[in-house]
Amino acid sequence: MRDHADSFPQINRGFDATFTPGRLSLGLVVPVAAYPDSPVPDMTGHLARVQQAEALGFRAVWLRDVPFNVPSFGDAGQLYDPFTYLGYLAGQTTDIALGAASIVLPLRHPAHVAKAAASVDHLSGGRLILGVASGDRPEEYPAMNVDFAQRGNAFREAFDYIRAMGTPAPRITTRFGQTDGTIDMLPKPHGPRLPLLVTGSSRQSPDWIAQNGDGWMTYPRPGQAQDRVLAEWRVRLAALNQPPKPVLQPLYIDLTDDPDDGPEPIHLGVRAGHRWLSGYLRQLETIGVHHVALNLRFNRAPIDQTLDRLARDVLPQFA
Repeated sequence: MRDHADSFPQINRGFDATFTPGRLSLGLVVPVAAYPDSPVPDMTGHLARVQQAEALGFRAVWLRDVPFNVPSFGDAGQLYDPFTYLGYLAGQTTDIALGAASIVLPLRHPAHVAKAAASVDHLSGGRLILGVASGDRPEEYPAMNVDFAQRGNAFREAFDYIRAMGTPAPRITTRFGQTDGTIDMLPKPHGPRLPLLVTGSSRQSPDWIAQNGDGWMTYPRPGQAQDRVLAEWRVRLAALNQPPKPVLQPLYIDLTDDPDDGPEPIHLGVRAGHRWLSGYLRQLETIGVHHVALNLRFNRAPIDQTLDRLARDVLPQFA
């Protein structure tokens, strides 16, 4: 356990329940479905799966921002607009955190992001966790007449705009517009601010991410590489006089019938039995990962059966 704090800063109900220093929690990437042979998932029963995840004790579900089905990307996500879908799930669930992983800020006006995110946060009773990113699919940028090369600057200005909209009668001037303190945006976030987690580098410096994000979404890395990266994250936070902040990562899994199956690599993840998976997740907990979002896209067993197995054999170790 590498954290040296009893708690992270308290932001809202979803953030506070999902992230605990020294502990790892588990969530699921939506759609909770297998679709290994097509970029487009079958969304049949999608709501029931999210409700099942909540009932089984998963801490969060994570939606992605995929405005176009881009062939080079190979994954259309949950198909539905993330904020529309988050609002829908807010009214159909009660406790599970609702995460965005992640909203591509340069492709949206930050006023719309701020308004939609604060609305979901209120409608869900403070369960929104807002991941944000600069975007990595170049094909989408000309479709929206946005400069791909300038996405790093646009991300930073949009981030500042969203933060400002959470304060009373803000004053801000960016490429996205300006306000002079005579108008206000409502609603404000449910808690003291929206929990904003930066994905990858988002074309920002490590110091900027540590200073401005409420946490960091990173990617799986082999061997000891993840340990080194997370150690550097904690050193940077301390050097910048920042409080401890959580780290989350995704993990594709194909849970096998044999609990003792060892790992076989798959895209950004592993095919393994529950004993190996549990041991690996404990290693991630030890090196300072606070949440893992499991993606079942390449899972070969029936999804309901896999969810039950995870709830029986894996989740209790990370409750």
